[in-house]
Amino acid sequence: MPIYLPELREEPRWFPPLSEALTDPDGLLAMGGDLSPQRLVAAYQSAIFPWFGEDEPILWWSPATRAVFAPHQLQLNRSLKKYLKKQQYHFSCNKAFADVVRLCAAPRASQQGTWIVPQMQAAYLTLHQAGIAQSIEVWRDSELVGGLYGLTIGGLFCGESMFNLEANTAKLALVVLQQQLQRYSAGWIDCQMPNPFLLQLGVQPLPRADYLQLLNQLKYQQVPTQFWLAQALEFEL
Repeated sequence: MPIYLPELREEPRWFPPLSEALTDPDGLLAMGGDLSPQRLVAAYQSAIFPWFGEDEPILWWSPATRAVFAPHQLQLNRSLKKYLKKQQYHFSCNKAFADVVRLCAAPRASQQGTWIVPQMQAAYLTLHQAGIAQSIEVWRDSELVGGLYGLTIGGLFCGESMFNLEANTAKLALVVLQQQLQRYSAGWIDCQMPNPFLLQLGVQPLPRADYLQLLNQLKYQQVPTQFWLAQALEFEL
């Protein structure tokens, strides 16, 4: 059955109303446009994000249910605390943004191809250079073994992807991220759509209307520049 989608206009801030998002596939809203910083920021401020594969047009989504970590929700259990004490990990933000994106885009055994295509990588690197996109890194000595990246939209962090080359390092990156957010804001993290890994960590499925309410409360909060300078981060057990 054919799917007919609105095509985005040249005006970078225009998107169709979210009420027009499809239910199958869930949340598919529009196609086309570009990945300019202006359009991407407007999308995230409107509860929309791009997601498409190689040889596909740019597709824009706003699913009916979002995956959100509430403040103070990401905690280490006793066994992970003991595990962390035995490891020699250290943490940073924005010291290796391009490497984090590249490793997130690397092929995975459970997936065919990647949605973090070169066009997406370039777009988010431009956002990073503008101070909008951020990364969290997990290191063992000088080796990058885990991390994540996403956008700071006011007091909300919109996560894009994560990776781990060693067990638990993606979860550690999430906990470090929430701790860093909570140094200047409540600590909400949007992970777009629920999946088994996120649900295991306790992510909350949030209906689109509730997510929009949360987004509207947080998206214009000022983000202090010093919190996202390239720097080492402390991990609080």
